[in-house]
Amino acid sequence: MDILEILGYISASLIGISLGLIGGGGSILTVPVLVYLIGMNPVAATAYSLFIVGFSSLIGAGKYTSKKLVSYKTAIVFGLPSLVAVFLTRKFLVPAIPEQLFQVGDFAFTKDIGLMVLFAILMIAASISMIRGRKEVEEEAQEQRFNYPLIIVEGLVVGGLTGLVGAGGGFLIIPALVVLSKLPMKMAIGTSLLIIAFKSLIGFLGDVSNMEIDWAFLGIFTAISVVGIFIGSYLSNFISGSKLKPAFGWFVLVMGIYIITKEVIL
Repeated sequence: MDILEILGYISASLIGISLGLIGGGGSILTVPVLVYLIGMNPVAATAYSLFIVGFSSLIGAGKYTSKKLVSYKTAIVFGLPSLVAVFLTRKFLVPAIPEQLFQVGDFAFTKDIGLMVLFAILMIAASISMIRGRKEVEEEAQEQRFNYPLIIVEGLVVGGLTGLVGAGGGFLIIPALVVLSKLPMKMAIGTSLLIIAFKSLIGFLGDVSNMEIDWAFLGIFTAISVVGIFIGSYLSNFISGSKLKPAFGWFVLVMGIYIITKEVIL
């Protein structure tokens, strides 16, 4: 085991700690860790990330469920389009993408580079959401209404993105739950975790028949992340996750810019 691989496993625990501490966002680092530290190719990394993100989100959703902060009806309405989109993306779209997308002079823009650049763009968008933060005010009780056409479109888009890059997309789902189904913020967070868990795990099933999975590695990496979640949850009793989130957002922003620079320019 070389130094980069050791750093990869340490990073797995840090991903979990950040999830437990700030309540989300940490999983967006899973793909870069798997690609740059573990040495996995981006297609496999996005598949493994789906399982790790899905399992981690399921742990988080369990905590919110115990506090009765999950709306199952909303999860079903929002989740079904995402489940369909993420499964079809992993099962059919990702394998169908050609290995070389286009070439400019000596530079070949490959499938792997394309996935990493798309992932970096998603990281930058997520980082802006974390840096800006969100107002967690107490909302007045509202009658829940569903804007079904927009919900279906949003579910398909987020599911497709999740399938392509292996990230949960909570920063897209939470505002949509608040705006499109009138959920209070805390319930939107809990419900989004449940949606992310199931759509990520369903997406991973689309990969099982397309590639050979190293279950031992996946199990160890996921277990380390889950242990990190519990450590982060414990630390959250002493450290304010909301104050750490903008700093973490700046780190994710720098990582996103680094990935684009490394893949396209360097």
